[in-house]
Amino acid sequence: MRKPRDFDAELKALEDKARELKTRKVQQLGELVIATGADQLSTEELAGALAAIAETKDTAKRDAWAKRGVMFFESRTRRTPPASESNPRGVPAQPGGTQPPASGTGSA
Repeated sequence: MRKPRDFDAELKALEDKARELKTRKVQQLGELVIATGADQLSTEELAGALAAIAETKDTAKRDAWAKRGVMFFESRTRRTPPASESNPRGVPAQPGGTQPPASGTGSA
């Protein structure tokens, strides 16, 4: 006889996972704002710029922004010394370090 599934436990586990993913996404977005220096802008300026970008349908502009983003992450990678040089004990400097988005589309 098969063991009955505990749908409530499965649903709770999925909700916990979704909450964890959302929290990680918000944290990474905040880290991205800081890494780009956009935290120096006022909230209104940053919101306005993001709204303009989100509304842009011009694929040439979006492609140019995507290329600039790739260059940003590549330059950060080159400027960051290998872990063996910067931290000889191998302990991360910041827990949950900044990771670039998995896709270049910018949508999540």
